[in-house]
Amino acid sequence: MEQTLPAGHPVHTYMLEAELIYSLMDELLSIDPHTDYQKFYNVFNHLATVEKHFARKENQLFPFLEKRGWTNPSQNMWSFHDTIRDIFRLVRKNLEEKDLDAAQTNVRYIEDNLGRLLNVEANILFPNALQLLTEEDWIEMRKGEEEIGWMLKEEPAPYPNNNPNEPVYVHPSMDTERRTDVKFADDAAHYDEGYMTVEQVNLLLKTLPIDITFVDEHDRVIFYNRGEERVFPRSAGIIGREVKFCHPPKSVGTVLKIVENFKAGTQNEANFWFNYRGRLIYVRYFAVRDKEKNYKGVIEMSQDITDIQKIEGERRLLEWDN
Repeated sequence: MEQTLPAGHPVHTYMLEAELIYSLMDELLSIDPHTDYQKFYNVFNHLATVEKHFARKENQLFPFLEKRGWTNPSQNMWSFHDTIRDIFRLVRKNLEEKDLDAAQTNVRYIEDNLGRLLNVEANILFPNALQLLTEEDWIEMRKGEEEIGWMLKEEPAPYPNNNPNEPVYVHPSMDTERRTDVKFADDAAHYDEGYMTVEQVNLLLKTLPIDITFVDEHDRVIFYNRGEERVFPRSAGIIGREVKFCHPPKSVGTVLKIVENFKAGTQNEANFWFNYRGRLIYVRYFAVRDKEKNYKGVIEMSQDITDIQKIEGERRLLEWDN
């Protein structure tokens, strides 16, 4: 998004609803209707209120865009809404007939289609609408939303907000304002986004619960992170060694083959998992390339995923207490 939008702005409300849709979809997919039919049914009904999201777009946003000469959303996105509506009707029929296997299958189609729709909204529809429409358009649109309603539990703030001192929440995905009043350390270096000192980078890499080893384009190990508990032991003597001398003879051939494919550009990733000392280890190799896609090395990442595999259900941020 080009602008930071205040609460109550129609696009801000659409984005809040998108968060809710993703959340409800995740919750719905985590429920087995065979064992908890009522919860599945209730969450499905809540997700079905996405109809209000669709209706506001069709009856408020699209007409304003048509006045500015952009008719594509009315012609194409509306039909996408109808496709999703059909799948919702099918799932509701499945639930009424207690065909729970079909309901679970068709909910996956809802997830896929809603995900694609929200992606188009966030990356194409809303950015273009913000460029095409005037402030007066958005104010008028906000007035018309009252009759249709929202998916949200609470009514959005009025727009425009006549109380400039009222704090406004801005979602991180919509906050693109470059701040000029932030003071960074004098020895901080600029990365793709943000500034960090060498000490901060080291602390970050040491804290990550993942072993990282970086091999450069000349097949030399030039870095590994020194975490508190590594999956595989490393020592300073590995720095500068050729990668072929850093793996056991039985696996070095596979490693070199991966590197060859990375260099040739025929592969960008290789994944493996195995049991090691009673723990399940996940090892991943990634080709490192510059902006011109030139090969610059390979990253090996190892992670103990034993405890991760045991996770069931969900634990949301608001449920954390210590």
